[in-house]
Order: sequence, then C-alpha cells, then structure tokens
Amino acid sequence: MLENYTVYSTKNLSGEISVPGDKSISHRSLILLSISTGKAKVENFLESDDCKATCNILQKLGVKIYKDSNYAYTVEGVGLNGLKAPKENLDCENSGTSMRLLSGLLSAQIFPSFLVGDNSLHKRPMDRIAIPLIKMGAVIKLSDKNTAPIKISPSKKIISIEYNMEIDSAQVKSAIILLALYALGKSKITEKQKTRDHTENILKYLGVDITKKENTLIINPPKKLVSKDITVPGDISSAMFFIVAGLITKESKIKIKNVGLNPTRIGGIEILKMMGANIEIIYKEKKGPEEVGDIIASSSNLKGIIIPKEYIANAIDEFPIILIAAACASGKTTLVNAKELRFKESDRLLAMSKGLKNCKIKNNLRDDGIEIFGGKIHGGNIDSYDDHRIAMAFSIAGIVSEGSMKILNTKNISTSFPNFYDLMSNLGIKCEKKIES
Repeated sequence: MLENYTVYSTKNLSGEISVPGDKSISHRSLILLSISTGKAKVENFLESDDCKATCNILQKLGVKIYKDSNYAYTVEGVGLNGLKAPKENLDCENSGTSMRLLSGLLSAQIFPSFLVGDNSLHKRPMDRIAIPLIKMGAVIKLSDKNTAPIKISPSKKIISIEYNMEIDSAQVKSAIILLALYALGKSKITEKQKTRDHTENILKYLGVDITKKENTLIINPPKKLVSKDITVPGDISSAMFFIVAGLITKESKIKIKNVGLNPTRIGGIEILKMMGANIEIIYKEKKGPEEVGDIIASSSNLKGIIIPKEYIANAIDEFPIILIAAACASGKTTLVNAKELRFKESDRLLAMSKGLKNCKIKNNLRDDGIEIFGGKIHGGNIDSYDDHRIAMAFSIAGIVSEGSMKILNTKNISTSFPNFYDLMSNLGIKCEKKIES
C-alpha cells in the first residue's frame, strides 16, 4: 500500500507559519549532549523518522533521553567515555546523517558496533567516511560495494589527522570531528568549499577548543563537554519549500518565523535572490549556537541563471525545490558541479529531470548537473523515488500547475517534515491524501 497525495493549483498564498526544528541540528544536539557531562534540554527537537533513529540508537548505547513536553527532550549526558555496548544492531533506518556521524563516534569506543539501515540507505556510499576514519585508527568494515552495513571494532589507538576534504560533505567532516574528540593530539580538516558547520558551533557552545582559519578547522581533544540547553531553530531546508511557494504564486506573501540562518546554510537563499526573488530576512538576537530570524517571501518574476559553484555545497539539500523555482523562471537555469546530488536518498538529478519532463518542462540532464528551460508546469503523476525532498518539491510545483499534481509514495516525507501537508492546508492549498495499492 502506498500513500499518495494530489495537490491542486492555488493562488494568492498568504499567512505566517513555523517550520519544524532543523534536522541537522537536532541530530547533532542529541549526539553531542549524550557525550557531555550533565543534564540538558533540546527544545524544538525535530520529531522526524531520521532524528528518532538517532535518538533510539543513543538510548541503546545507554544514554537516558526522554520527552518533557511538545518537542522538548532531556538528555542525561554520560561523558566522553560513558557509552555502553549495545545488545543489538544499531538501526539507522533511512538516515544517512545518523549512520555517518555515529560511525565517527562509535569508532572511538571500546566495544564493537554494527550499523544497519533500510534498503535505500544500504545503497549510499560509506567509503567516504571510512577512508579518513581508518587513517585515524578506526577499525571499520563495509560491504563489498563500500556501503552499509558497517561493522566497527574497537581501536587500539585513535590518532590525530590532517585531512584535505575530497568531497564537500558536512556529514564526512562531522564524522571526522567526532572521532577527533578522542584523538591523541589536535586534528586539522581543510575544506575546498565551506559546508554547514553546526557540529563545530555546538562543540564551541559546549566548551570545546575548536577554531577555524579560513577553510581549515583545528580540533583540540577536550577533557569533557559541559551540557547546556539547546534550542533548535526552524529548518531552513524545510522553509525553502514555502519560500519558493511564495515566490512562484501570484499576489502572495508568506512569513516563516524563527528559521535558522547559519551563514553556511543560506546558499539557497542567495541563489533565489540572484534569480530575482523578493525575500526579506529579519535577524533576531542570537541566544545559542546559531543565528535565527524570520523570512518573508513575496511573489516574484524569477529569471534563469548559471548557479555559482560557491553556493552549491551550502544549498545541496535545497536543490530539488530550487529546480522547481527554475522551472517557473524565464529563460534557462544551469547547474553544474553538483554530482553529489546523485548520492542522496535518490539520484536527485535523475529524479528531478524525469519529474520535470512529466510536467512538460524541458531540461537536459548532465553527469554533474542539469539545464532547465523555464515554462508552464503541467500536472501529472510524479514518482518520488522514495525521496522526501523530491516528493515535497513536486508538491509545491502542484500549486502552480495546469491540472492536478499527483505525487506517488509520500510517506517518506516523515523522515524530515512530518507536518508538511498540514502546513500546506493551513495556507489554503488544497491537497488530498489517498492510500492505494
């Protein structure tokens, strides 16, 4: 049985909404507070399938984590060396963030671990984390295809590393950072392009000596992390769907409140502004490890652009919805240097190309990108490829489509944005859910 949604065209969107807590920060907050000393709360935690997977694994490792109220969780930290051996396999379900980050943490422990996931996660490359972690002394075994499951054995010694990132990936960087907390001596990580720095920000907030000089990060192993309450801001990757909704519909204005505005996460906003987007950002006082503010998106006449390389790493999760904006823009939009999109929950370049063609939007698929020729989006049946961001992107496309848009297999949206369709309905967008065989 499949959960499918049909979205109908809608005009004049207006209103104020709040999107769920940031997925990246929710994962990292639980992980880092679990190895801190003391008890602290995570407010506005994202209760998605992916983040729950991280929570479940940490509980199996002996950490007490419990819900206090709506979206507030208390974590009783066990310290850097307080994790316990799990009695069973650690199931990451569909969460690449859980698997990659926890691989770094678990490689430093004195007990073995076995990380598994669903069929989709078992197709995603894991050698990108295994290679640097093994250089640091980790004992890791992957499948013959360099994918999960991941078998981690105790290491005799974790050594520091000076590592030049080959792939612009915050997950890889974070896995190395987590293992570097246990290394003998300071480690250095140098990036080609800056990627999201939530791990570094939270570590600084918890008292770790971690510094950045240009694109090089220096981590000094701490004696301990000191627990502090963390409030998770709204997820800018989730907000982007409604930002684009406000831009592409006529006479519309949408305000999204309390969104994380980390400088390494606003590449998507910068790309949309280059396309002519009418976006206003209202920054608020910083009270924790992250910048926060409100975003107002109003109807805009978008134009096609060549997307600059320097924004790609910082907008990697937003490209499905950015490409919907490109489909609604005048002229051609060109994206290159984005091969990483082929290794997400789906091959997102291929999924977007096929979906857009189903919507009668001309595009040329490339090995590392795509060219999109803006036009009128037509309704149709869209395969989500079991990818939450593909499903949500084409749901937004349905708002401006000529004819209804049916998105197949939308259950995957719960991995990052469980109340997505509820917020669409709150803005007056008509969408219908059907369970079909």
